[in-house]
Amino acid sequence: MLSYQHIYHAGNLADVHKHSLLAWMLDYLTAKDKPVSYIETHGGRALYDLTAEEALKTGEAAQGINRVKHWFAPDHPYIKSLRQTTEQAGENAYPGSPLIATQRLRDTDTITIAELHPREHNALELALPSATCRQVDGFDMAHSMLPPTPRRGLMLIDPSFEVKDDYGTIPAHIRKYARAWNVGIIMLWYPILTSSAHANMLKTLAKDHPDALRHEVRFPPARPGHGMVGSGLFIIRPPFGLAAEAAKLKTRFDALN
Repeated sequence: MLSYQHIYHAGNLADVHKHSLLAWMLDYLTAKDKPVSYIETHGGRALYDLTAEEALKTGEAAQGINRVKHWFAPDHPYIKSLRQTTEQAGENAYPGSPLIATQRLRDTDTITIAELHPREHNALELALPSATCRQVDGFDMAHSMLPPTPRRGLMLIDPSFEVKDDYGTIPAHIRKYARAWNVGIIMLWYPILTSSAHANMLKTLAKDHPDALRHEVRFPPARPGHGMVGSGLFIIRPPFGLAAEAAKLKTRFDALN
């Protein structure tokens, strides 16, 4: 399915959850003088204008990053990426996860992003000339390149879940990824919906990867009738200190409810 465009949701509370912990992990990885591979299966356009018609239509950024930016210290890696983005692209710009990755990583690291939507892929290539951006199915791309070189690194799996089969097929993909890349951090984002569509997927993932970190936050719907009421991350081989960072973030989200 090629209808999903993240501009309608950029900067929402789920992005705050996902992007702040992603930025923290990337800074953790780059603290060592060893190269890193970063892989993303569903990249989007990487750079978003929060005053675009699509973003204003949903108002999710107003309920998201524009409301909670004060949660983070000025030296938090997420805030550093937000600041770098606005300095380079204007005060209403917001970085997607591929752009955060290029900002937090180094010239010695490798970045490979998949995005199947033609318009989003074109925008992705324009935003990230230094990254490898492929217009391919992200799940297939990951299978084809694991284990990567360098072997140390992180993969973000961030599908739209508009393809309902994703809930059923993702555990099998991740089972193979974790086996093929036995030192990599594998991070799955999923929406928490009023329908609990994610529940069976999480049961399978938890059974397959009992040592993984499952972190969920809840928040009020962005608008009446909106089905997403939370954000989840399932992280295989979480780096040291991530659980504490995630727990601190959860106290902020809990205060919203």
